[in-house]
Amino acid sequence: MSKEHKGIYKAWETTVRKSQAAAKKSQAAAKKRAQAIFAVATMSIAHADDDEPNSNELQHVERVLSDGEFYTGQCFNNLPHGNGKYLWTDGCMYVGEWYKGKTMGKGKFSWPSGATYEGEFKSGFMDGNGTFTGDFGDTYKGVWVMNLKHGQGTKSYANGDYYEGEWRRGMQDGQGRYQWQNGNHYTGQWRDSEINGKGTMVWSNGNRFDGVWNNGFPKGNGTFKFENGNSYVGFWSRDSNEQNLNFFPAGSTESADFDWDPQEIYSVHLEDCKICPDEPLSILPSQKITYWPGTPERGGRLSNGRLSNYSWSSQSNGLSIDGDEGFAHLHVEGSPARGFGKQQMRIKPVKKQQGHTIAKGHKNYDLMLNLQLGIRHSVGRPGPAINLDLKSSAFDPKEKVWTKFPPEGSKHTPPHQSCDFRWKDYCPLVFRTLRKLFNVDAADYMISLCGNDALRELSSPGKSGSFFYLTNDDKYMIKTMKKAETKVLLRMLPAYYNHFRSFENTLVTKFYGLHCVKLTGPAQKKVRFVIMGNLFCNFPIHRRFDLKGSSHGRTTTSKPEAEIDPNTTLKDLDLNFIFRLQKAWFQEFCQQVDRDCDFLEQERIMDYSLLVGLHFRETTFSGSCIVPLTSGSRISSGVHTPSGLRTPTGNGDDGGPRLSGVDMDKLLDPSRWAVSLGISMPSRVEQTMRKPECENQLVGEPTGEFYEVILYFGIIDILQDYDISKKLEHAYKSMQYDPTSISAVDPKQYSRRFRDFIFKVFVEDK
Repeated sequence: MSKEHKGIYKAWETTVRKSQAAAKKSQAAAKKRAQAIFAVATMSIAHADDDEPNSNELQHVERVLSDGEFYTGQCFNNLPHGNGKYLWTDGCMYVGEWYKGKTMGKGKFSWPSGATYEGEFKSGFMDGNGTFTGDFGDTYKGVWVMNLKHGQGTKSYANGDYYEGEWRRGMQDGQGRYQWQNGNHYTGQWRDSEINGKGTMVWSNGNRFDGVWNNGFPKGNGTFKFENGNSYVGFWSRDSNEQNLNFFPAGSTESADFDWDPQEIYSVHLEDCKICPDEPLSILPSQKITYWPGTPERGGRLSNGRLSNYSWSSQSNGLSIDGDEGFAHLHVEGSPARGFGKQQMRIKPVKKQQGHTIAKGHKNYDLMLNLQLGIRHSVGRPGPAINLDLKSSAFDPKEKVWTKFPPEGSKHTPPHQSCDFRWKDYCPLVFRTLRKLFNVDAADYMISLCGNDALRELSSPGKSGSFFYLTNDDKYMIKTMKKAETKVLLRMLPAYYNHFRSFENTLVTKFYGLHCVKLTGPAQKKVRFVIMGNLFCNFPIHRRFDLKGSSHGRTTTSKPEAEIDPNTTLKDLDLNFIFRLQKAWFQEFCQQVDRDCDFLEQERIMDYSLLVGLHFRETTFSGSCIVPLTSGSRISSGVHTPSGLRTPTGNGDDGGPRLSGVDMDKLLDPSRWAVSLGISMPSRVEQTMRKPECENQLVGEPTGEFYEVILYFGIIDILQDYDISKKLEHAYKSMQYDPTSISAVDPKQYSRRFRDFIFKVFVEDK
């Protein structure tokens, strides 16, 4: 390292020391001092972008960048690639492996406060196995997914507490053990960083509670046992009126005279059993933007260096996290759009919204008004406090409420401009409780379905003849129902409800309400419909697949890849990808698919499918190119070798709408992402190719071309039972085609075939 660069490095070290000393007083003051030091230090040095070679060979460089930041390490094609160190003016530092300008592989990120993360990175995120040490002394060691603790991990807290177990989305969730510094410990189930489910609390004095917990407190059946053997058994609750307990003495006369108020477990015993919160981070590694000489100047610089989830930002590979329409159609102000060579897969840009708005004059305009009036009435109607333990009478198919909606209004309904109609709610208490279980706010639900914005009708009905309507915010989908489907849903509703209570991450379609509109007059037309969640409501979807595991008739189009409309739902024989999930996600996925298929098989359901949506993170600004990660080899560290690089070529501007840096920063804030199983999942897909002689080959041969994606999936069409019509279809088609290739088969055989296929196209990303 040259003397001048040593001066820069020493200046940076001084910055960090000053930042650490001043962190408790003022982070802002520390940043100003750091920037001042760099400004002085860099005045005497000729910047690297004054005379910079452009080489396509791996080389070692030391560069002071135009804004005072510093990089030393390996470089390929004018971007950090290999091992290198990057120093930011605010005192942050990254040391480790890079891939095409992104932190990728093993590395260490340091904050000016003294906090550090050492472990695996992926596309700028803390992702994989890693250890985070906070500036107050907290230490987490375990699995990360997109900056969040997710999987198995242990955390040692600065106050002496300790947790070991499962994490989900950055919170304790699943099975785990928490040890307090005072000797108390809990072993059992967690949810959202709170004790929830079955578990055992043992106090340091020998007392213990075994039973059901809710939001950190005993709620349900359980046993509190004292060290001397006395115990209280029964139903526990913070509400003494709900509590129902029996006392069992240990056997002695002294024990029989034991006097204790069971409410003390809440007011006294649990007082010293608080869960330590996580330390907040001022900025995440994925929010750091880097500047590099020799590349076009970029505008939209944000405070604290925050911009995209890629540390090298939008320059070489396009932006990866999209807003309403996707950054494939947006520019950062001052940022040039760049194209790529001919080695990419090309796709059509995603249209902003599907379907046609139901405006006045549309044939279904009155029906839409009726739906919105009825839903507003159902959701807004006052009801008793919600209890998740529903009585069997709530699931009775005869449990329904009819309401008349005359145009002039009534005591319970407002006047309206539509025709006279009647409204029916099926099992209203059950669906109201399901919405509570799904964490749906009643006001938000009504705004989505009944706000000023009209619904959108999809261009054509499905194969079943049902029509689909989307809310303007894409959160909910309304599907018209046949009478037979309505009967199936009401029949399976108790099992459906219990399944969701047991498995919150089930992939089965979420139903929010079941209703019917009956028009008065000569026609007496009835329209039954169900309100469902829409899987594809966060990112633009570039490819969507409907997968069943059967081959007969399971193709949609023979068009070339570049001509396929992103709104076209492709089928099994159109599938040209293998989906690679990280280990923690893959294990959870397999378990949940097995649970869901068992549930559907028990309910005699068949003909369901896995709907999969792909958002390609590596699209260019024009939205037409997808850049493969590599087709070359991979070294043990996880960094791709230069032989597999796809180098950007060309330069252009498609004139798309522009986005300010501030707006871009809001859309890229990771705290806005709700990552869960099947929702907004970061993943990789590998492209496959079928052999020409194997037309009905369900799974193609891997090509070695990988793509970074955001993945969505869920099990849909779960209201078809194996009735007489499906049995006849099976008998008829079995005489003409291979019986194993058709969709209409017995639920047990369907479930087995579905799982076999899904577990071939979803694999662990090793």
